[in-house]
Amino acid sequence: MKAPDRCGAAVTTAAPAPSSRDLPHPAREEIRLEGVLHALSDPMRLQIVRELATKDTELACSAFDVPVTKSTTTHHFRVLREAGVIRQVYRGTAKMNGLRREDLDERFPGLLDCLLAAAARQTARVDEG
Repeated sequence: MKAPDRCGAAVTTAAPAPSSRDLPHPAREEIRLEGVLHALSDPMRLQIVRELATKDTELACSAFDVPVTKSTTTHHFRVLREAGVIRQVYRGTAKMNGLRREDLDERFPGLLDCLLAAAARQTARVDEG
């Protein structure tokens, strides 16, 4: 089934959503470690999550400055959503993105903070070098 994606082109959804504007998300108990690690293994997706982690609010897709095409950006957000790392909801015409910190911390205590700290240290080393 094709669903409209405000971050880019139409994408295939994993399961039919209750309405055309509702996006499928895994329930907390369905979030799997290997899915989270895979989602965060890409530098662009990690950048998106790092930015969401610094905010106490949802951000629109257009708020992210990622140096890739619109269709690639759509793919990155979909991978993060399907892994259970972010929640995407429509607010008017904007697709808003929020980090599922509470769900991730419940499933894998300390994992997100550890990964974010490691990413910050890596960025600092690259910036120094």
